[in-house]
Amino acid sequence: MDRPTTEHSTAVAQDAPSERLGLFGGSFNPIHNGHLAIARAVRERMKLSRILFIPTGDPPHKQNQSLAPAPVRFEMVRLAIADTPVFTVSPIEVHRTGKSYSIDTVREIRGQCGRSCQLFFIIGLDAFLEFPTWRAPDEILKMCHFVVVPRPGRSFTTLAEIPLFKNQDPEPLGQLDVGIIDRVEIMIPEALGITCLSIPPCPISASEIRRRVRNGRPLVNMLPLSVESYILQHSLYQEDRNRTRI
Repeated sequence: MDRPTTEHSTAVAQDAPSERLGLFGGSFNPIHNGHLAIARAVRERMKLSRILFIPTGDPPHKQNQSLAPAPVRFEMVRLAIADTPVFTVSPIEVHRTGKSYSIDTVREIRGQCGRSCQLFFIIGLDAFLEFPTWRAPDEILKMCHFVVVPRPGRSFTTLAEIPLFKNQDPEPLGQLDVGIIDRVEIMIPEALGITCLSIPPCPISASEIRRRVRNGRPLVNMLPLSVESYILQHSLYQEDRNRTRI
């Protein structure tokens, strides 16, 4: 092998930018246009290489009639992102048996993508308020930069109530809520940090979609057409039509 060529190739590999990978987990029951809009906005605002959708698995020892089986939800995500190369889907949690914790998922993805890959954990504000109760939250913060996005009925100022934000000035969070600023960067000791993003609110909810399917109402502009067709073809979310809430 030509020695100068080998050295040049090594230099190129070392200088290559590391991947900035967004982790977007959820039940996606079903995935809808709101999820896709969030993924597009976060990718653009955070300059991410791609977004990895991670559908949750089936809850162990728990029957939830409103939750479509994990392989079905995985397939709906696959259909929804099929035309977007920068969106991919992982079966990590779908294939996992027993209880599934985010720390296990992050560790596994870290092992797959290597140390040079930068991980960005995309999470709704409502879920992030529960973050201190997760398994090994400090370790997750060391492995991922968190990106917190708005949720209906929640304000960013509520973050001041959790221990992670006890030393933070709440004023920027209030400015984020009213649109004076569009992002707040939070530095956490011995962690990769947290970005709170103001993005357009999403009026679509998975529960409303399931209600509409059950009641035979239209789903215009709520779902990718491929996902809507899949739901109707497989008669999903039509069980127990007498229930008013799932």
